[in-house]
This record gives sequence, structure tokens and C-alpha cells, in this order.
Amino acid sequence: MASSDHQIPPFPWGYTPEEEHYAHNGVKNERGFIDSGRGIKLFTQSWIPLHKPIRALLFMVHGYGNNTSWTFQNTAILFTQMGLASFALDLEGHGQSGGLIGFTPDLDVVAEDCFSYFSSIKQKTEYSHLPCFLYGESMGGAICLLLHFKAPQTWDGAILVSPMCKLSDNMLLPWPIVSILRFMVVWFPKWAILPTKDLVDMSIKDPKKRELGRHNPMRYSGKPRLGTVNAILKTTSYIEKHLQDVDFPFLVLHGDADVVTDPSVSQALYENAKSSDKSIRIYKGMMHSLLQGEPDENVSIILADIASWLDDHIGPELPISQS
Repeated sequence: MASSDHQIPPFPWGYTPEEEHYAHNGVKNERGFIDSGRGIKLFTQSWIPLHKPIRALLFMVHGYGNNTSWTFQNTAILFTQMGLASFALDLEGHGQSGGLIGFTPDLDVVAEDCFSYFSSIKQKTEYSHLPCFLYGESMGGAICLLLHFKAPQTWDGAILVSPMCKLSDNMLLPWPIVSILRFMVVWFPKWAILPTKDLVDMSIKDPKKRELGRHNPMRYSGKPRLGTVNAILKTTSYIEKHLQDVDFPFLVLHGDADVVTDPSVSQALYENAKSSDKSIRIYKGMMHSLLQGEPDENVSIILADIASWLDDHIGPELPISQS
């Protein structure tokens, strides 16, 4: 029998109640639901600085199987401490949002959900003067690029973390199987039958963070559903063919040991994008989950790169005056 020393705490940061944890970190967290317009309720969260002026808006998009709670909100808290007001929603079929868990059959529709929610925030009087940036992890990075293609002039830039512009060869099935599955998806899109390795093991390097990620109570850990995989393949194929159409400031971050998404396509994005303002960091030996799965010393390096890029694009954070 496992001892109590090995129990997973109720929150990703430990046992401190949420409100107390947020207040201690200078963050105001708000949660709610919005209507997608197609009968699905979508769970939303925001993280607002309590004691700092807001420098910019950050619209965050999580990856496949993940959600905006658990360790993802740790990242949001870090950005909020940089003076960013951060907003995110659980994508259809993920977390506390509606839809069949693990089933996201159309990423264009999901991008439309994000666009609708993010636009509603941008239009608020108290935020309308602020620059706004996109932030996406893995599949969320692909969705950020779809948002850019949809409304190129809307966003002031993007931070793309291990973006799913193309799946790694380690994730791809042999062509004969893919051909059969493309036939089957028409009839059985919700089937969860695709063989896959454990994404937590493939994504997270730090052993303690790997165990924490495995205990995310709302993580989808089942086999990928046919319709979801078909949607991902369709989107990544589209993005890979339109890298030259990317024309806004961006920072792309990737580990060269990533076996989930292909770091060479992040390099291709950097080289082929029309953007004149673009930056890339390829981290030696780092895996797929950069901010939630690497050892703390690696996370500090990545956060410093992000903070430097943000300072270049919105100005350095001003010290709080003492009155």
C-alpha cells in the first residue's frame, strides 16, 4: 500500500487552497462558462494582476488532452506575475468544457471558439488600448496560427511553444493504416482505437512533474479518437503548406529532443515565414512539454527568453512606485 507521502496533492502547487495561492502570488482568478453557439458550453478562466498595471493581454491555448486547470494554470500565473492579463478556455472535448472527452473533430471550429472568446475580451473598454498576444502549446500553437490566418491584423504577436505544425515521425502510423483509418473516420469518428504511446512519458522529462502530469484529474488519457486525429492531420498538413503566409511577430520555442511534434518544422516556420520580426529558440536535450515538464533550471531559461521577447515588444516592466 502506498504511503501518504506519495499521495498526489489536490492542487498542482500542493495543498494551499486556490484562493489563498492566487492571492499570495498577486493574481485574481475568475472562471465561467460561455456558449459556443452550437449547444456546447465552454469553460473559461482569466488570471489578472492584482498589484501591477496590466502591460498586455495574453490569450492562451492549451494542447491536446490537456486543459486550463492543473499545471497549465501555473504557467498562466507566471505570465500574470510579468504584468500580463491572461485568458484561456478549455477546448471542446477537454477539461470542463462540453462535448465528448477527447473528441475534437474540427480545429477550425475550435479556432472560431477561441476567436469569439478572445475578441469579446479585447473589446472591453478597460482592455481595448492594450496590445494582445497569442500563446499556444503543441496543438494550441497550431490553433494560434489558424487564428492568425483568420484575422492577421488582430494580434500583436505570438509565443508558440512546441507548436504542432507537424507531428513527429514517432507519432505517425504507417501509410496503409492511415489510409484505412481515413475511410473509417467517416463512419466511426468517435472511436478511440488508435494505438499510441503514453504522451506524458513522451513529453515530460522531470520525473516529479511527469507524475504530477499523470494525475491531472481532467486529462484525457484514452486512445486518440479517429475524428480528432483526422482533424489534427488535416490542420498540420494545411499549416505546413502555408508557413510562408505567417506574417506577424512571433517567438517559437522547441526542444530538439521532442518526439511528439517535429522541431524541424518549427525551424522551417522560422525560415519561411513572411514575418520580418521572428525569433526561434531550439533547446538542446529538452522535450515536448517545455514549461510544465522540464527541470526547474530549464524552465527558468525558457521563461527568461520569453520575458526578454515580451520586453522587446511591449517595453520593460515598470517598477511599482512606493507611495
